[in-house]
Amino acid sequence: MGNRKNENEAKYLGEGIAKCVTLTSLNLDLSYKSIGENGAKHLCEGIAKCVTLISLNLNLSYNRIGENGTKYLGEGIIKCVTLTSLNLSLWDNSIGENGAKYLGGGISKCVTLTSLNLDFWGNSIGENGAKYLGEGIAKCVTLTSLDLDLNRNSIGENGAKYLGEGIAKCVTLTSLNLDLCRNSIGEIGNRILK
Repeated sequence: MGNRKNENEAKYLGEGIAKCVTLTSLNLDLSYKSIGENGAKHLCEGIAKCVTLISLNLNLSYNRIGENGTKYLGEGIIKCVTLTSLNLSLWDNSIGENGAKYLGGGISKCVTLTSLNLDFWGNSIGENGAKYLGEGIAKCVTLTSLDLDLNRNSIGENGAKYLGEGIAKCVTLTSLNLDLCRNSIGEIGNRILK
């Protein structure tokens, strides 16, 4: 649950962004605003109207958006069919494995992406969430740069395996940065990623 005042501010911001139909680049930092899932819904409805976006840099860290908020985000991203650069920072939002599923599904539809930065520190996505993200990343066949921070997400060895399988399908990658600290991936997980 978000802060009602901040949810309303996100709503108004989303309504304003929706009117910018020729927008090609959006850089928005709303970290620590407690907009909650309703605020995320309104904001993402606005972003979804920006169908000419090429670059989206969105920081919603520490906002309690949860899995429903990430559902709205995944749905919004799908509408941005011209995206080449996507940078999502969602630190500590309790998105869980279902939230990762929604975002993986949204990312999988962004077939024009060349640069993807996902910063999901501390969201408890688990091994299934890593699987969903790996599946989404695998569909981004034009990626040249991938930066993935899944620090403190309990993905384990299987999650590392799923990510490795997805990343392996990105044959055009020239830059890869992975932060999988504090995930109990063990020796087997480390070998899989090599």
